[in-house]
Amino acid sequence: MAHWGLGVLKPAGALDRAAQGLQGRINRLIPEAVHNAVTRVMEGMTRTILTGADLTTGPPLIGASLAERDRRALAAIDGYRKTAAVEGGVTGAGGFWLGVADFPALLVLKFKLLVDLSAIYGHEADRFDERLYILALFQLAFSGPDHRAAIFAGVEGWDGRTHPTDYDHFDWRAFQQQYRDYIDLPKLAQMIPVVGAPIGAVVNWRLVERLGETAMNGYRMRWLAR
Repeated sequence: MAHWGLGVLKPAGALDRAAQGLQGRINRLIPEAVHNAVTRVMEGMTRTILTGADLTTGPPLIGASLAERDRRALAAIDGYRKTAAVEGGVTGAGGFWLGVADFPALLVLKFKLLVDLSAIYGHEADRFDERLYILALFQLAFSGPDHRAAIFAGVEGWDGRTHPTDYDHFDWRAFQQQYRDYIDLPKLAQMIPVVGAPIGAVVNWRLVERLGETAMNGYRMRWLAR
């Protein structure tokens, strides 16, 4: 977990800074109305997923050791990783419009994984503060170095903090922009004819793998803090 934490807090390298600069220039060229529209769509999609019936999971796992929880978590991640790879391969082979359809489908898979991992590590995922933690883990996995460091500071000592009871103060603009910037290039490559299928499979596999590793260490951090 300590090794993972060092990776999360690693400053941006030259390549990261160059990519951030390019993405920042692109974002400044996009009209504010478009940014606002994308933010509203992303907020609506995410809130719908988080409150949807398809995110229900079993009761929190009680009384298990951390090793047993890790074993179950790895098995869950492997299952979701394989499903995401198949879905990415199918949509990658289908051209542009199926590639577009992959975005919400993969988002649902990612949040379903996070909800399952929440229960495996003994937390009630239907609690609002746990949904906020799930959103924090999501951002830890798919954000630039600066934003990632800020989120990491927020999740340290999570159970000793007071949390909001609604989404009014959640920064949906930063949430959607960080996620979009993180996956833009891989997902664009998925839409290339012929090679889109294998690229889609690999990209989805690695995105889910990264999310699973982030979530496991995020829940380990809370376990050890207690």
